[in-house]
Amino acid sequence: MKTNLLPHRAVNQIEIIKVKDNLSFAYTDDVSVEEPLEIRVSYHEGGQLEFKNISVTMRTPGNDEELAAGFLFTEGIISGKQQIKNIYFSEACAKNKENIIIVELKEGFIPDLMKTERNFYTTSSCGVCGKGSIESIRTVSAFQHHKKENTRVTLETLYQLSGKLQAFQNNFSATGGIHASGLFDAEGNLLALREDVGRHNALDKLIGHALSADMLPLHDKMLVLSGRASFELIQKAVMAGISTVAAIGAPSSLAVDLAKEFDITLVGFLRDNRLNIYHSGSHFNIENLL
Repeated sequence: MKTNLLPHRAVNQIEIIKVKDNLSFAYTDDVSVEEPLEIRVSYHEGGQLEFKNISVTMRTPGNDEELAAGFLFTEGIISGKQQIKNIYFSEACAKNKENIIIVELKEGFIPDLMKTERNFYTTSSCGVCGKGSIESIRTVSAFQHHKKENTRVTLETLYQLSGKLQAFQNNFSATGGIHASGLFDAEGNLLALREDVGRHNALDKLIGHALSADMLPLHDKMLVLSGRASFELIQKAVMAGISTVAAIGAPSSLAVDLAKEFDITLVGFLRDNRLNIYHSGSHFNIENLL
């Protein structure tokens, strides 16, 4: 299957000194590329073309168009792909042109940029940094009131998800420093995977892909996270209508609270034939569970 893994620019080779026991030797190591991406929007207002800087995020290059679209969607700046006319890289600065991306919005649509209290500066480790308050990131999802289909998943299928995610995560195998978000169906088939040095960027790329492919809402799909489940990742899942989130790592307390608030099934520590269920949504049922 095609998972749209990142290009070779996602990985750099550097010369290091490797130490084991009391021996040292020269070694060529693979490291994950991390570069800033500035996301801008352009739109027409009062007969004028306006440009606004929305966010600077530290990300791994690749699938940047999906990242920009997914970010605008999960932050509630746009509500659908029909509001996007074009996405392109800026040519204003030749040196940094690949690190400035512009989302051109359709004429007649003016984004409400004042409704957010957030200072849109994010890092690869903390996507919530700079937000004015917890309330400012409780963006209302267009899908929260949609009827959710009952999902039945076997315990064996759940146990296989972490291994399948890692099997397709090529850049993690090379560097050990890349996060992944994977979308699976109830039978455990991998539908799409995105990687990034930032866990929130990987999910925005995945949701941006789903947005462009008219897959939203994702009520009948399962989201698998390669690391921990933070509040922001669950918030982004809410925006995309995802009803089941499984993380290989631990969830935070706020992530659990938000999962309960929106009735999202939240599973953590999914590895080695074990898992913790932090909230079991009313729509979700695990077969073969004693």
